[in-house]
Amino acid sequence: MSLFCRPALPLLMPLAIVALAAVFLLNRGTAQSGKSDDASATKKIVLIAGKASHGPGEHEHRAGCMLLADQLNRSGLPVEAVVVTNGWPEDESVLEGAAAVVIYADGGPNHPAMPHLGTLRKMAQAGVGIGCIHYGVEIPNGEPGDTFLELIGGHFSTDWSVNPIWHANFVNLPDHPVTRGINDFQIRDEWYYHMRFRQSMEGVTPILSDLPPERTLKSHDGPHSNNPHVRAAVLDRKEPQHVMWVYQRPDPLGGGRGFGFTGGHFHRNWQHDDHRGVVLNAIAWIAGIEVPGDGVPGKTPTDEEMAANLDTKGR
Repeated sequence: MSLFCRPALPLLMPLAIVALAAVFLLNRGTAQSGKSDDASATKKIVLIAGKASHGPGEHEHRAGCMLLADQLNRSGLPVEAVVVTNGWPEDESVLEGAAAVVIYADGGPNHPAMPHLGTLRKMAQAGVGIGCIHYGVEIPNGEPGDTFLELIGGHFSTDWSVNPIWHANFVNLPDHPVTRGINDFQIRDEWYYHMRFRQSMEGVTPILSDLPPERTLKSHDGPHSNNPHVRAAVLDRKEPQHVMWVYQRPDPLGGGRGFGFTGGHFHRNWQHDDHRGVVLNAIAWIAGIEVPGDGVPGKTPTDEEMAANLDTKGR
């Protein structure tokens, strides 16, 4: 027996080396693509904060992203949240291995994603989750808007959507992982509404909805303020408006996830547990993290934490 066993060892060793190399390359490719078959594996989340904008306490992209990232990193969930400031990263290597990208920035023609829609499409095709907060949901109509319909399921469309400040009342939340631990709540914000969504709401699930008051449509018609389409929807048909939604992309578009959240104008609102919590849940969900039954764990930010990382803005 021993005469036959000894020669077999030199033959088996090269086969073992080849097998180990194959495993290494497979794991390396998985890490680079941002995908993992292990649900407990640490998921990298990149939050892209836009440049300083508006007055103090408004559009605090940097402070808001850093607050959300800190809450995620301290949640005990398998996540590594990193923040890029001043818009799209100059060094795109920070995006490598990301399970999700969240953009909280001024939108419109100067949206930080405008020159990088091709990159976002490739990331979406690889299954990377994509989320947009507040002004970040607005992208010009045409090809950019159509791209956002594929990436996050909807977007703010000029001469169709509006951006008034109003007190929204969110009740009867849908049964979805993103609503876990979230109670009915009321809050005043610049809630954009009458979004342009995918045809027949394909893959789109509304999360926060309410019927805006008539006073939100008292302005003159304009690209952001009012138009016949929104008046017909709200004043005539009394259609509740979806100001937060989640999106499951179909397989031809990568099969990943996205969300849009139109609140976030006032920085102080991140101290509201349900307002902040539903966004944290959405970020975790698009990254492929199982949202706990009570939502992403976290504590109400202190006043000191809320005041950290604010932009100068002429203070």
